Amino acid sequence: MSYLSTRILEMNESQTLAMARKSRELQAQGIDIISLSLGEPDFDTPDFVKDAAKKAIDDNYTHYPPVNGYAPVRQAIANKLKRDNGLTYTAEQIVVSTGAKQSLVNLMNALINPGDEVLLPAPYWVSYYEMIRMVGGIPVVIESDVANDFKITAAEIEKHITPKTKAILYSSPCNPSGSVFTYEELGSIASILQNHPNIIVISDEIYELITFEGKHTSIATFEGMQERTIIVNGVAKGFAMTGWRIGYIAAPLDIAQACTKMQGQVTSGANTIAQMATKAAVEADPSAVKYMRDTFLHRRAFCYELLSEIKGLKVNMPAGAFYFFPDISAYLGKSYNGQTIKDSDDLAMYLLSVAHVATVGGASFGSPNCLRLSYAAANNQLKEAIQRMKKALEALV
Repeated sequence: MSYLSTRILEMNESQTLAMARKSRELQAQGIDIISLSLGEPDFDTPDFVKDAAKKAIDDNYTHYPPVNGYAPVRQAIANKLKRDNGLTYTAEQIVVSTGAKQSLVNLMNALINPGDEVLLPAPYWVSYYEMIRMVGGIPVVIESDVANDFKITAAEIEKHITPKTKAILYSSPCNPSGSVFTYEELGSIASILQNHPNIIVISDEIYELITFEGKHTSIATFEGMQERTIIVNGVAKGFAMTGWRIGYIAAPLDIAQACTKMQGQVTSGANTIAQMATKAAVEADPSAVKYMRDTFLHRRAFCYELLSEIKGLKVNMPAGAFYFFPDISAYLGKSYNGQTIKDSDDLAMYLLSVAHVATVGGASFGSPNCLRLSYAAANNQLKEAIQRMKKALEALV
């Protein structure tokens, strides 16, 4: 007899975290693993952000905060959205949470009823699918591939809309593909959605500061879209603050209030010291962390050249984030020592065990023929990892 709920038994484990766990287990055995599996900048948090946290401790920000975040922090986020995105929000429309992941879970609970459909362009971030299922929603996957830079069109979205469609959820820049919707592409999507006013847009913009081509655009900037769009963002990726666990939403007031209500029953307010560090981060000019983006840009070119030399990989040039998402279809059905590679998860495990390189299979991102590689690592590690992968892939027959 199992005491566990059906919900938890049916839930899939996060494959990015699972691969990180397996990597640590092998490293503990003394095996030299190069991990390209986690979506974490390999920079340290900037000193000016750490200084703000130290000051917060000295200033005794050590008591329960408001559930939706300190008012000055929420106002600073609203000011950032005005400065960087041209969007006007009040502090009451901002909810600060324990990471963008909690922001998304709050939204699923606040918006989605059992049976509601949520459009999910693939590839999608690994947890979106399970979050939707967790609350009884139905993920409606809209597929794309490397040939179209892993981007769906407005027409494809419209084709999947039904009377049950409640929301569309996507990230741009995208985790895992690094794809970025252009201003024109988002404009076309907005035009289609304007004909379906009951559909809510959830725009995950956590990689906003890691955009390589052109300026980041939010779909909320298009006419009629802000009042039905929820922006999800945070400081983890752009400011190398993954461990601080702060994310936020900017939303219509009723949705912000609903998320505050939800959060009040789960975690209450986010960490007080981390909130004050976040205030310093979002108040800073984005140029203060441009060095991270510039480093990722150089690594992108470096990795693209190396990956392009591996016969059988189909690789595109991502426009943002810090991932490659190559199509590995050419290797499916091949074998090594009698073991056949059936899917990208098999290939990821093969690369971990034989090449000692940790990647993440694309199945959990909705693209089973692809593999996610993070290039948030030093060039010498990236070069060694890709050389190991090349050798291991060539050994498949």
